[in-house]
Amino acid sequence: MKDLISKAVIMDEASINRAIVRISHEIIEKNSGLDNLALIGIQRRGVTMARRIKSNLDNIEGVQVPMGILDITFYRDDLSKLAAHPVVHGTDIPFDVNDKIIVLVDDVLFTGRTIRSAIDAIFDMGRPRAIELAILIDRGHRQLPFRADFVGKNVPTSLNEEITVEFSEIDNRNQVLLCKEACDGTKE
Repeated sequence: MKDLISKAVIMDEASINRAIVRISHEIIEKNSGLDNLALIGIQRRGVTMARRIKSNLDNIEGVQVPMGILDITFYRDDLSKLAAHPVVHGTDIPFDVNDKIIVLVDDVLFTGRTIRSAIDAIFDMGRPRAIELAILIDRGHRQLPFRADFVGKNVPTSLNEEITVEFSEIDNRNQVLLCKEACDGTKE
C-alpha cells in the first residue's frame, strides 16, 4: 500500500450525497423508469455506493431494485502483481443478468481496467440487454475505451496523484480526497 499525503478534500459528505441523489435521478431519466433494471456494485466501495443509489431509487420510484455485489479479483489482468494471496470479498448476484439493464457502480474510474474486468465477469453470468456505468469520480487517464454514463464529479488528476473515496460504512467518514504519494514514506 502506498503512503499518501492528502492535498485537498474535493467532496465532503453533503456533496457526495448530492452527487449520488443526482446520479439516481439520472438513472431513472435515462431508462424511463426502472423496469428490468438492476444494480451491481464492484467490491468494495462500489458496493457502498450501489446501496446508496438503490435506497434512492427504491424511495423515488416506490419499487425494490435488484442489487448484486461483484468481486473482480480473479478477472484482473494484473492478478499476478497482487499479493501472493489476494483478498477476495465475494460475489453475490441474486438475479439473472440475462436481458437486464445492468447499472455497474464503482467509486472511481481511472484506467478502465476494473470496468473491463467487471464486464467480463458479468458476461460469464449471462447476456444483459445493456450495461451502464455509474461512477462517483472520473479522474481521466483511460487506457481502455470506457466512458461513464453517470458521473458524480470529473476530477482531472496527474498520474502521481490519487483519489481516495471514504464512505462511513467502511471508513467512518464521508469524503473524497485528492492525494499525492509521500516522498519520505510517511503519512500526514
